[in-house]
Amino acid sequence: MAIEVVSASMMTSDATAHIARCVGGDLWVVSWLPGRTLTGAQALAAMTIASTTAHHTDSAESEWTRIEALSRELGLTGREAIYLVNIENHELRRTAPPHVHSGE
Repeated sequence: MAIEVVSASMMTSDATAHIARCVGGDLWVVSWLPGRTLTGAQALAAMTIASTTAHHTDSAESEWTRIEALSRELGLTGREAIYLVNIENHELRRTAPPHVHSGE
């Protein structure tokens, strides 16, 4: 499980499709937390949670303790974070399709 920072503007992981993107300065958005802007440290915590969750269905006690601690950095419980990782499926790696006008 490795988290990679790409050109200081994106965080990806080999364990999950979730990503974090820098939106300027030390402000980041994470695919499983839509509508929230995080610091770089919080984005790293969020990506670590997503990566850890993707690897294990039954987390060991030490992993659960780590998920709980990282989740607190985001103002969430561990259960809330895992739930959000699993239900959010935003694909931020793709660019948005162009808006098409119908001409009416």
